[in-house]
Amino acid sequence: MHNFDFVKPATLADALAALKSDGAQALSGGQTLIASMKQRLAAPATLVSLTGIPELKGVCIGEGGLHVGAATPHAEVAREAAKHYPALAALAGGIGDPQVRNRGTIGGSIANNDPSACYPAGVLASGATIVTNRRRIAADDYFQGLFTTALHEGEIVTSVVFPIPQKAAYVKFDQPASRFALTGVFVAKTADGVRVAVTGAGGDGVFRWTEAEAALSANFAASAIAGLTVSPDGMIHDLHGTPAYRAHLVKVLTGHAVQAAA
Repeated sequence: MHNFDFVKPATLADALAALKSDGAQALSGGQTLIASMKQRLAAPATLVSLTGIPELKGVCIGEGGLHVGAATPHAEVAREAAKHYPALAALAGGIGDPQVRNRGTIGGSIANNDPSACYPAGVLASGATIVTNRRRIAADDYFQGLFTTALHEGEIVTSVVFPIPQKAAYVKFDQPASRFALTGVFVAKTADGVRVAVTGAGGDGVFRWTEAEAALSANFAASAIAGLTVSPDGMIHDLHGTPAYRAHLVKVLTGHAVQAAA
């Protein structure tokens, strides 16, 4: 790991000012960034911690649904969201292990947009809004490909607003060592229809399975997707599973998620 400076601002304004220095990078939970630094895949000159800023933490009901501060650890989301959005709480409670859940944050997860992370599926399926220091971004516009988002330089996530669906569930088939999703599916049913988001399978990261959405919007039952098939084209191919295997998991897990939600 290279040498670096570390600062921990107490306000968002101070954090944004610190991030203007050359080589500065925001640090939230650090579950991805620190590992990358240890492997010398990243070498920021200054780490600007966001975990000491009260306005970036917490879970509460507000305008538009459930508001989750970007620096809120997964374990806190699992506890505090359980009453209002059980499916999201279950997702957060199933991330990694206790150490990861008490350090990792929702903001860090979606800013990194790892193709196997759980939160992107919950954000996309919920039709959530990502709030930054500059603007509000719809989930459909936010995730733009492998480790790529709509965030601009100097822009950080401050919170995520989740509309609360009528029914929802998240089911994942995890890789036992990392507990990342080999494939994970989040299904959310609202008055406007059903959204199905898939993580861990797509080579371009999280995506919506629109064919399943149409079928489930007409009939919210696992049997509604029985005749559908998922193409393996563009699916991840690694030592944990072939594209065909992941495509199969997408359909199976979608059915399980619908059953769990219903």
